[in-house]
Amino acid sequence: MADRTPPLSVEELHTLVAGGEIDTVVLAFPDMQGRLQGKRFAARFFLDEVLHHGTEGCNYLLAVDIDMNTVDGFAMSSWDRGYGDFAMHPDLSTLRRVPWNAGTAMLVADLAWTDGSPVVAAPRQILRRQLERLAEHGFTAQVGTELEFIVFKDTYEQAWDANYRGLTPANQYNIDYSVLGTGRIEPLLRRIRNEMGAAGLTVESAKGECNPGQHEIAFRYDDALVTCDQHAVYKTGAKEIASQEGVSITFMAKYNEREGNSCHIHLSLADAAGNNAMAGSPQDQGGMSEVMRHFLAGQLAALRDFSLLYAPNINSYKRFQPGSFAPTAVAWGYDNRTCSLRVVGHGRSMRFENRLPGGDVNPYLAVAGLVAAGLHGIEQKLELPEACSGNAYSAGFEQVPTTLREAAELWENSPIAKAAFGDEVVAHYRNMARVELDAFDAAVTDWELRRSFERL
Repeated sequence: MADRTPPLSVEELHTLVAGGEIDTVVLAFPDMQGRLQGKRFAARFFLDEVLHHGTEGCNYLLAVDIDMNTVDGFAMSSWDRGYGDFAMHPDLSTLRRVPWNAGTAMLVADLAWTDGSPVVAAPRQILRRQLERLAEHGFTAQVGTELEFIVFKDTYEQAWDANYRGLTPANQYNIDYSVLGTGRIEPLLRRIRNEMGAAGLTVESAKGECNPGQHEIAFRYDDALVTCDQHAVYKTGAKEIASQEGVSITFMAKYNEREGNSCHIHLSLADAAGNNAMAGSPQDQGGMSEVMRHFLAGQLAALRDFSLLYAPNINSYKRFQPGSFAPTAVAWGYDNRTCSLRVVGHGRSMRFENRLPGGDVNPYLAVAGLVAAGLHGIEQKLELPEACSGNAYSAGFEQVPTTLREAAELWENSPIAKAAFGDEVVAHYRNMARVELDAFDAAVTDWELRRSFERL
């Protein structure tokens, strides 16, 4: 990866701590769901002890369910193994201020075992490994994520107490691209934009979306790992800012029967000279280089097998509905939003967009999947089929998985996944899916109560 200036240097942190402007440092890592887990340190203690030596965290943090319950089936962490620690090593390139929390800075950590070996099933390490493989071919990945969310006028506590029913969206109707609609909650959007900018993220825009109260804030393309770190910081920070403003936001993939929250991921490749390796000559197919054609063919070949990385939860699969702007077909097309893979741009901006992920996606795992799929296409020199030029929903293409159960089985039995990620990673995330499926299978839903309580 290219050298880059961190949003905040260690020298600047020393100065800010000495001057009393920073008194707290957060050190966190992304868990299986992409949530930031970690500790808040007194800033002076962080500089004296943690900065150079790291800290520890219980290894159960990569072996629990969404509710933080200990569950069985994970090789790395269990009651039998005593739930020991792993080491958290600060990545100094991620040091930044946290403007929405007074006197606070934060860093993202990499995880290692006590013998110094990496925790290979940690999401950030999974992505690092795929980026290393990509670098062996002479490329780096440039990535942008477009993360949608729904804003409610209720606080998180009020939403909890109401069992998340009857909440009041911040907008009452479809405000897709509406300047009036975004203006209705501009104080919240402005605060998120400006404070993310002060944290070192480069904000591009904010726009309304289709579902009542639905919005999107977009950030500039960057190196793959940088984008995923910023995605995690943004998602956590947006929730914290919303809470401070007395409202709540959700990134869940499908909150209701209307449009879900997507997280479209754009990716391009840069060669050693920094040129877009996906751009071909005007005479090439669609202006795409041979590298891009192989890379995109790999996306198609691995799309179903890697769906668990793009749609990791039960709820994720509720998005995949015909005519909903969420994909159902294993297909690609030029600027075609009915396809799972959409090719956009030309020349320096040539790239593709994977439209499968929802707002609940773990960006590290999803981008790792995109890179691994592309490398499969390059290494096997896969040929790209013809583009879909019409409605992919009704064109008879192979379909993406419709349930987490189907996706987990494809992942577990995928030779592409095992070759790219290794048995340990495949088994770890297969077990994550099993845990969620077991929990869902045991639950009695509101739908069942409404259908059955009186009428059956």
